[in-house]
Amino acid sequence: MIIQAINGAAPEFGEDCFIAENATIVGQVKTGNNCSFWFNAVVRGDVNTITMGHKVNIQDGAVIHCSYKKAATTIGNNVSIGHNAIVHGCTIHDNVLIGMGSIVMDHCVIESNSIIAAGAVVTQNTHVESGSIYAGVPAKKVKDISEELTKTQIEGIANNYVKYSGWFRENH
Repeated sequence: MIIQAINGAAPEFGEDCFIAENATIVGQVKTGNNCSFWFNAVVRGDVNTITMGHKVNIQDGAVIHCSYKKAATTIGNNVSIGHNAIVHGCTIHDNVLIGMGSIVMDHCVIESNSIIAAGAVVTQNTHVESGSIYAGVPAKKVKDISEELTKTQIEGIANNYVKYSGWFRENH
């Protein structure tokens, strides 16, 4: 793993976080508890701040970054960032699933209890209202989220990744 200070700012981690051997986390990154950074994930707080709540999982190959002096990245609690997703200079509220291979661009706001579908491209300045599923290129609202999807997908995946990270911590 690479955990590195940049310009005097070093990453700060909450309790019980898991960091895979080849994850990279640099600069102004601050996390809550029970976060996980999976294989080949890159979290670069080199040009602005990246702040995460509790139970955030950054899955394999995902990239979290921000824009210099323009757009920090803020991620709430119970957020899953899917494999190979890119989250850049945006705000993601609590209980959100960012699907595999999706892209969320600068100055977007993803409100709570929402899903960004796999492969979606959420273009700059998009505001995703709470309880929505967005899909496509460019991403558009496709439907309201059901309570069942909130429980099984959003909460379920966040809780599963806390469990999975425990497996890896036990074996080290």
